[in-house]
Amino acid sequence: MPRHLVICPGQAADAQRGRRAASLPELSLTGVSDVKRMTWKDVAWLSEAADDPSECRTRWALSPRAPYMLPTGRFFDVVSVDQRVGIETFDQLMRRRLLCGPIILDHGARRMGFCMASQSWQGFAGQLAQGEGTAPAYRYLSHGSVVVVPGPQPVPGDRYEWFRAPTGRPSDNPLAPVALARMLVASAELLTCADRYGMNHQTVPAFAPAEFEAVSAHAM
Repeated sequence: MPRHLVICPGQAADAQRGRRAASLPELSLTGVSDVKRMTWKDVAWLSEAADDPSECRTRWALSPRAPYMLPTGRFFDVVSVDQRVGIETFDQLMRRRLLCGPIILDHGARRMGFCMASQSWQGFAGQLAQGEGTAPAYRYLSHGSVVVVPGPQPVPGDRYEWFRAPTGRPSDNPLAPVALARMLVASAELLTCADRYGMNHQTVPAFAPAEFEAVSAHAM
């Protein structure tokens, strides 16, 4: 299993520093879409994954937009894929009402990170090996790796955003990594077929006005 991989370039050292506070001020999340809304309950469990949870919460209290580096493998693992494949995979998961956890979007690297329960590697890799089709390029981040996560309230234009915000720890249901693996393969195959078709049919035959009228009349 790949080790020490990062979904996107590491943040500067000051992204991990912040002044400690005795209490946590309230954070208004009004105006954020349902997909990207986080509560302080969500912030609390996510920050527990940090090496210093108190510092992480303080950082986000002072700057809700600030991204933060969290170690993977403690509370969650991450599967990092190309953004195009990731968006198609998310769409397929939602269409079929399959399990799907939080999703990180890195606009700069054009990658998406699907968060899963820790120790999901065997179930995920097993399905990739057994499934039909070729799996897309991906990175599996677990123990020994870190990932940059968005702050609880990113705004449009930020490099890091929640494509699907955490609403609790990723489900440890064994079907979750199975669904993600299967839909990643299916989505990659779909996009490959679409690209191949597009390359072979780059131009649409043009009809002269008279020809178009004849076709329309015949269709009617």
